[in-house]
Amino acid sequence: MAIKKIAVGGISTECSTYSPLYQNESDFVSLQGQTLLDLVGFPFDDYGIETYPIFFNRSVPGGPIESQYFRQTKDKFIAELDSLGTLDGVLLIMHGAIFVDDIDDPEGEWIEAVRDVVGEDCIVSVSFDLHGQVTDKIVNNIDAFAAYRTAPHIDVEETYKRASKMLADALISNQRPTVLWSPIPMLVSGEMSSTFVEPCQSIYKNLESLDQRQGIIDSNLMVGYVWADTQRAAASAVVTCTNKKVGTEVCQIIANLYWDSRQQLKFDMRSGDISSAINSLPKNFSIIADSGDNPTAGGVGDRADVLEAVLSKKIEHVLFAGIASESAYNELQKGNKFNIGGSFGGGGPNLELNADEVYFEEQCAIARVQNITIVVSKRRRPFHYLSDFNHLRLKLQDYRLLVVKSGYLSPELQGLSCPSFMVLSNGAVNQDLKNIDNHHRKKPTFPFQEFNEFAPEVSDGSNLLS
Repeated sequence: MAIKKIAVGGISTECSTYSPLYQNESDFVSLQGQTLLDLVGFPFDDYGIETYPIFFNRSVPGGPIESQYFRQTKDKFIAELDSLGTLDGVLLIMHGAIFVDDIDDPEGEWIEAVRDVVGEDCIVSVSFDLHGQVTDKIVNNIDAFAAYRTAPHIDVEETYKRASKMLADALISNQRPTVLWSPIPMLVSGEMSSTFVEPCQSIYKNLESLDQRQGIIDSNLMVGYVWADTQRAAASAVVTCTNKKVGTEVCQIIANLYWDSRQQLKFDMRSGDISSAINSLPKNFSIIADSGDNPTAGGVGDRADVLEAVLSKKIEHVLFAGIASESAYNELQKGNKFNIGGSFGGGGPNLELNADEVYFEEQCAIARVQNITIVVSKRRRPFHYLSDFNHLRLKLQDYRLLVVKSGYLSPELQGLSCPSFMVLSNGAVNQDLKNIDNHHRKKPTFPFQEFNEFAPEVSDGSNLLS
């Protein structure tokens, strides 16, 4: 059997159109070579497939990507892809929620450029985040599609392997699959569509049974990304299949399942304003999630709204992990006085503070102020893993309250099994969806407009099938 040759790579981030902080080269980490292949984790060698890693650039979600950086990165990827000569396949690791001011469909443009280089005979398989957007341009230029089925995302590696296996199977069998999709006029936050609670827990579980239908390879429900005010922003059903008739039916089933559950979508934890969170604090250890400024959803991560409330109430034994501010980090390296809040453009109060103690670890200043501890990070970053605190020499058992910049809690923080409260705070990823700017999304879209009539239409990227 002849050796098959594939390329691997892509780009991934989420871009809130409500964020003032544009992303550029300094925000992205580039994975290349064996590091990239290890990330994918699929044994292509066992299938007689040679892999040629290009690069995979990813960043902590933020604001729009600067147009020049995106175009230069895409052009570099396409040039390296072209230099590989004839390819049998391409594995693209993408996200689906990129926003660039002057490009309507950044992922679609990237994928279309890949197709133009590799030609029609090449098999193109992609993996997406379930918070990505899908378009006809994307579907028209790919042969296989797999997206995460968990939120919070605990199946990233599994998703890469699903996309990889579809590619490998197609190359070995010489059978090209087909991707179909159906847009769903709904758009809610990840916190309202967590797969850890109903109704999405059952909907996503049902995808596994749909995969068992003859002619179906991989079934997906895309929640979409709510903080991008764009025409393409919507949920969707996406199915990889070998039988278009069955694939159309499964797309319609998924779309109707999600649509029919729209009124049941809710936050997976207690929520309310900052005052409600403070007033309902238990005596034992608990967690507050500052959702409007969550950097893993596209928030800036620099707002001090919750910190201001805690200080005004004189609550002690609180750990803030963390607030992003390079200027405050630099000030603390020179002395104990520092200003925190909004330094990256996220808004909110600016506080003048004096640290009683401060030490530094991993580009973070850990400052104690009025018997609370504030982690001031030089760069935007989340604190989701227990190791994040261990690396900073912080012990959660020393505190009454942990405040994190987050929406739904990460699995490790959920695993602490303590009371939690999601603050519906201001910021670039504000959960008050009906009151955020809504100029470009298609109308009607739930919950921005209330309506009841919906009949799924299924497309193969070029033609409507239903």
